[in-house]
Amino acid sequence: MRLMQRASSVLLISAALILAACLPLRAQDDQVLLPEQSAAKAKQLLQEMIQALGGSAYLNVKDSTCTGMLGSFGHSGALSGYDNFWDFVKYPDKDRTEFSKKRNQIQVTNGKQGWVLDRGGVSEEPADQVADNQREQQIDLDYILRFRLNEPGMIFRYDGPDIVDLKEADWVELDDPQGHEIRIAIAKLTHLPIRKEVAMRDPATHMRAEEVDYYSNFHSVDGVTMYFQQTHVRNGMKVFQVFYNADGCKFNTGLQDSMFTKESLDQRWAQVDKKGKKKNKDTKDSNKDAKTKDNSSK
Repeated sequence: MRLMQRASSVLLISAALILAACLPLRAQDDQVLLPEQSAAKAKQLLQEMIQALGGSAYLNVKDSTCTGMLGSFGHSGALSGYDNFWDFVKYPDKDRTEFSKKRNQIQVTNGKQGWVLDRGGVSEEPADQVADNQREQQIDLDYILRFRLNEPGMIFRYDGPDIVDLKEADWVELDDPQGHEIRIAIAKLTHLPIRKEVAMRDPATHMRAEEVDYYSNFHSVDGVTMYFQQTHVRNGMKVFQVFYNADGCKFNTGLQDSMFTKESLDQRWAQVDKKGKKKNKDTKDSNKDAKTKDNSSK
């Protein structure tokens, strides 16, 4: 018992010493750097991260085609299931995601418009969902790095060193005109992103909300270094995990604008509906033949 008490005392003292040592360091960073110096350091770290992600090859990505698995989680945090996906992005504001092995569940976003293809056919996305899509785009890490760093009204701040997910890192903070507080943890060793935290007001509840993305398993594809695993957490609850296939991403393949239209979904629905009707007809004919055979045997 005394050994356990002694060990606990040692741990408490050690923890207090570590905390005391760390707090002045963070405070000192904030005191030493003037706002202009803090902003300059933040911008420097962001540029180093862009170089680690591929530099000009990363910035010059016009479109991407990726495949993988998406894991979804319910409100209780329990895994709801995994699904295949095919994701097509044409910058700056076009996205098409196809789900299931048959690829007959599709979501399309094109600027301020959006459509969905499901078992009921093609429909427009509700206005609040379109607004959510636009908000998610604004705080997407790749979108920020490629399109928002020179945006008027963006405030940059160096937020100090830290240990993030067992890695030495530097925090950079960006405050955008829309009221998002965006913090990015950048690994000291690789200059790659580890985590992104976004604090904002929930548009539905107007309560403060936080969304966190974790990035890992980086590989180089066509000169671009990308994360092959992403975990998204909202207000402390895991929402989804993305696992990209080993050869599942290609860049600058020349995706056509026609892919991101309602007409493209109408065409796909015509194919799906035609197959469904044919399948139902074949099933009815089969059942009819079976009944005829059964009656003749009687």
